[in-house]
Amino acid sequence: MKKLLAILLAVAMLAGILTACSSDSATVKQGVKNWVTYLTLANEMETFNILYSQNNKELQVLTNCFDGLLSQDSRGNLIPACAEEWGTEDGGKTWTFKLRKGIQWVDMNGNAMQEVKAEDWLVGLEWVLNFHKNAATNTSMPIEMIEGAGDYYTYTAGYTPAAADADDAAKEKAAKAKEKFEAVCAKYNLDPTPLTEEQGKALGLDLFKTMVGIEAPDDYTIVYHCVAEIPYFATVSTYNCLYPACQALIDQLGVDGFLACTNENMWYNGCYTITHYVQGNEKVLTKNPKYWDDKCALFDTVTYKMVESGDVAYQMFQAGELDYIELTESNLRTIYNNPDHEFHNNLVEARPTKYSYQIHLVYDKHFEDGTPDTNWNTAVANENFRLAWYYGLDATPYLSRTNFINPQKCANFCYTMTNLVSFSNGTEYTARVRELLGITENSETYARVDAAKAAEYKEKAMAELSAKGVTFPVEVDYYIQGSSQTALDTANVLKQMFSDYLGDDFVVLNIKTYISSLATEVRNPRLASFFINGWGADYGDPQNYLGQETYGQDNAYYSVSYSKINDATDPELIATYKEFTEMVDKANAIVGDMDARYEAYAQAEAYMIQHALVIPWYKNVLWQLTRTNDYSHVYSLYGIQGNKFKNWETAEDIYTTADYNKFAEDYNK
Repeated sequence: MKKLLAILLAVAMLAGILTACSSDSATVKQGVKNWVTYLTLANEMETFNILYSQNNKELQVLTNCFDGLLSQDSRGNLIPACAEEWGTEDGGKTWTFKLRKGIQWVDMNGNAMQEVKAEDWLVGLEWVLNFHKNAATNTSMPIEMIEGAGDYYTYTAGYTPAAADADDAAKEKAAKAKEKFEAVCAKYNLDPTPLTEEQGKALGLDLFKTMVGIEAPDDYTIVYHCVAEIPYFATVSTYNCLYPACQALIDQLGVDGFLACTNENMWYNGCYTITHYVQGNEKVLTKNPKYWDDKCALFDTVTYKMVESGDVAYQMFQAGELDYIELTESNLRTIYNNPDHEFHNNLVEARPTKYSYQIHLVYDKHFEDGTPDTNWNTAVANENFRLAWYYGLDATPYLSRTNFINPQKCANFCYTMTNLVSFSNGTEYTARVRELLGITENSETYARVDAAKAAEYKEKAMAELSAKGVTFPVEVDYYIQGSSQTALDTANVLKQMFSDYLGDDFVVLNIKTYISSLATEVRNPRLASFFINGWGADYGDPQNYLGQETYGQDNAYYSVSYSKINDATDPELIATYKEFTEMVDKANAIVGDMDARYEAYAQAEAYMIQHALVIPWYKNVLWQLTRTNDYSHVYSLYGIQGNKFKNWETAEDIYTTADYNKFAEDYNK
């Protein structure tokens, strides 16, 4: 193999030949052999198929069950995983990955099933891009980056003719889908008849290989052909859209069976297998005896306890049943304000997570009987209504629920998470977005708030919306898990904020509950007025954030699953979204000049926020009690590696504040 050319990326990572991890696992101190942690019921898994999931509640578990081509170390540097060498020889248009030999697919009990080979990455990508196998899930990255990927997705997705009584927007969308489909068919000389579901599921690698820019010249080499020079493509390999799948398992389970795989019948190639799973109760991960990295430090088992709330988890921690606890506001205050408390000297502030949280407004809300909530839909389409929220809502009381000691550490004013990428002159990307927004971060106040502007926009909104028949106060429905006292306490803080900052004459927040599944009980029937949810980057580029909010694109996750903007009818709102989408598309097209690319994204992000299409809300910087050193963990602002239980330093006793100060000092040297 020719020597691979290393590229120093603007995102401060090195993509080239690497043959060893940057951390010395032999030095990892493990005082805990069987780690016990917890998740709240709202974070219960809804799928075991890693190619289908786009949610942290699944990926934080499944990252331990599967390895992709690359991973990251405790400083966010790319390191080998299934690929031991990688790089590009033409500036990022063609990427070659060399697999290590002997990696095994294993069953739940760690029995070897067959060797992991290069074709498994072709099988995985075909599954992702095949609409009839994986819907539109996880398609955005490969479609944007890999030659022919968009064509293959378009062909498998086909088109659905508009109904005779459809509105103009629906007819236009259907016509464009048909035109795009027929163009792909003409390009590859394919029958221009949309595939049936059965035909789509029957597709294998033959057609895929002729259309999509991925190849496996031998069992241990994978080559990706990108649409242009993409210097950050290696970062994409840390996300599950480019993960492998085994055709033998798909043949065994069938397409539907593989999509609905369980911990008992799926195959694993990662650090752990899931040997025990009881929905809503417990899941146990057991060390994979045939894991390729036999030098790393792993727990014998990792047990997740499912709990109703953080308060229940805290009680379990006090009883010695958990090794880690994230502290709620009330528990943190109790410990912090009492120097004699048993845990007072064990309080430690966690490292920021990779997630940037937003208020995601819903633009096509329904009532429980399925009819549109016209009053809300009309109000939220009004820009002045949204801007009153943007300038009026001071998030500080909400931030204090997570970190009352340093609440402004949780302050968030951008959509993209801080420190994802930087310009060549060292300017961090979100600093440029804040500059465009005119926001100077302040350690004492939530810097975006402007009561005078909020009052002005509120007055304008009430006048404009009253003329359209909107009645005030506008009813705002917000849903929480019914069994969680912590969620209820937070929702009550939010309700009081709406009353204090926006006024009961303007909006009234209704706290409503669901039983077990936010998706099936609330999101799919469109019952909520807004969600507070976060996004963490899948790879090292702002496109992955902004691409989730674009208009009229099937793979824009939040637009399709949450905001339902594609079903909105207000012409001014749609025009604003289309302008934003056009700005994102133009930024996507800039591939040679990374500074120009980042500037274009920053302009698009500022535009989205200035029009309050989405309202940035908070970052997660919490306080905890723990037996693990966070600074030993994989640290990543993109991909799915951050929750991998690999090479963790732990202690039998709970770490102290002094311990963590020393960890931070050593880490920052």
